Amino acid sequence: MIFKEKLCYGHALAFICVLYICGRQGQPALAAQPGEGSSASAAVSPSGATDDEKAPPTGESEERLLPRRPLETQPELLPKDEDDFNAFTDRWRIVPPPFEVNVQGRIWDPYNQNVLKGDYPIYGQDLFLNLGLTVDTLVEGRTLPTPSSVSSARPGSTPFFGKRTQFFVNNNVALSVDLFKGDTAFKPFDWRVRGTFIGNVNYLKVRENAVVNPDVRRGTDRLDGIAALQELFGEVKLADVSPNFDFVSVRGGIQPFNSDFRGFVFTDTNLGGRLFGNFESNRNQYNIAFFHRLEKDTNSGLNTFEKRSQLVWIANFYRQDFLFPGYTAQLSVHHMRDPKSFHFDNNDFLARPDPVGSFTPHRVRATYFGWTGDGHIGRFNVTHAFYTVRGRDNFNPIAGRGVFIEGYMAAAELSYDRDWYRPKVSYFYASGDKDPLDRKARGFDSIFDNPAFAGGGFSFWNRLGIKLTGTGVNLVNRGSLLPDLRSGKDEGQPNFVNPGIHIVNAGVDLEVTPKVKALINANYLRFDSTDTLKLLLFQSRFRKEIGWDLSAGIRYRPLLNNNVILLLGYAVFLPGKGFEDIYESRHPLFSAFSNLTLTY
Repeated sequence: MIFKEKLCYGHALAFICVLYICGRQGQPALAAQPGEGSSASAAVSPSGATDDEKAPPTGESEERLLPRRPLETQPELLPKDEDDFNAFTDRWRIVPPPFEVNVQGRIWDPYNQNVLKGDYPIYGQDLFLNLGLTVDTLVEGRTLPTPSSVSSARPGSTPFFGKRTQFFVNNNVALSVDLFKGDTAFKPFDWRVRGTFIGNVNYLKVRENAVVNPDVRRGTDRLDGIAALQELFGEVKLADVSPNFDFVSVRGGIQPFNSDFRGFVFTDTNLGGRLFGNFESNRNQYNIAFFHRLEKDTNSGLNTFEKRSQLVWIANFYRQDFLFPGYTAQLSVHHMRDPKSFHFDNNDFLARPDPVGSFTPHRVRATYFGWTGDGHIGRFNVTHAFYTVRGRDNFNPIAGRGVFIEGYMAAAELSYDRDWYRPKVSYFYASGDKDPLDRKARGFDSIFDNPAFAGGGFSFWNRLGIKLTGTGVNLVNRGSLLPDLRSGKDEGQPNFVNPGIHIVNAGVDLEVTPKVKALINANYLRFDSTDTLKLLLFQSRFRKEIGWDLSAGIRYRPLLNNNVILLLGYAVFLPGKGFEDIYESRHPLFSAFSNLTLTY
């Protein structure tokens, strides 16, 4: 065995030696290092052969050295820079390869790249045009407490309350033009001009007289329409204040503005000016705004060209990642001056002063101080708001005298994301006036609110305006949570002598599919104080329970974008004992609507 192993090792060693000798014979000699007496490395000719290979071989080297095979083609020369690159003067219109994902946009296609949607500049490299066309159609059926009036639509009808069914259709067609300069994917606009024109048609059908107009001869239905310039503003960036695109800009004209996260105090599109900007890499943001509000159209809620003379000043400051990453805090101050005025709405109802009590033209001045927050703390989503209002109403129609304003509002919502669903709970409070005849108005009212809270537009209480029986004011206005007893949110004056409210909410948001989202909410409502209602309705006993508001809604986006959105909502209101004291019935009330929005 030992002999065989030695024999194998001997064969392997001999084989290695043969390979070494053959390799030495088949290759040219290595170049010697300088100073060793040998020549330097042979130069290579364009044909690939060395100078030594081209010399005639002599002696033993002729037998050992084999010539290299000549190259079949010459080596490719490197191209010049101008041949290797193509210059493009327009980075916006580089044609991508014809892959499936690189869909070529068309002029009528708002989803893919389109010069009319601000994807390409219309001139130069940073002047863009964005055209928008929106068709918004609302169809709504509802039941509301409706007095039969002194001249009933049904002769011989004796009950005080008549038929409750109402049907409403509202259609808006909006054309918007947005011209702006600047590479806004990385930084704010250098300047911007935007305008929105809206054509509106609305129709209301009820079953009792004196609802669409105080003149009973106008019947039980109303068809109305308006053309409105809803937006028209210009914006200019004044300065960049840091390398991180922090800026200061100013905007003037008819413009939208929301003063807090959920729209509790002021949310409107109106005539005004605004200075805004940010600093510290957008962590801090601020607004200073002034509005000289225009009158609203009664039936559509759109702007008219008539000035109302109500003045509003707003200043707010946002701090992102305040105390907790993902949580944003805000401080704000609102100041409102609403002068004396006498105004009838488009349906010939008195809007100012409120047609209740000693209705005399009066002046209201109020200042709101607020602290709000929105974001998440860990896994919990948090929204909260607290406001206090101070001011003076020189002649409140309910109190019948001048009053000092001292009201409060608080709201909080807590939710938790669990995969495809989000359970949430919330609470809303607005103070009420416990003594409507003294010199202090302790109720809370907003300037022009539109709260996305406690069910938002799907909620029965929030969505529908409910008239207060025997008066010319509303218990609650459309698009509001506050029982403020004013003639209307759009055209009436804020009223701080009111009953106030408590709302406890529980709900869940369900992401059923990427296209379908469902929202389910349950609200329990109570008055904070009923003394104001006792005074207006001449009742000595008035309970606080308003009732239960149960709602469900669906948002459907068939294209997974906002070009087509369908909203469906249904709500039922179960009156409590306090609601029964006003309307003498505990029959459930219903609301159902569909809202289709098509956007180009």
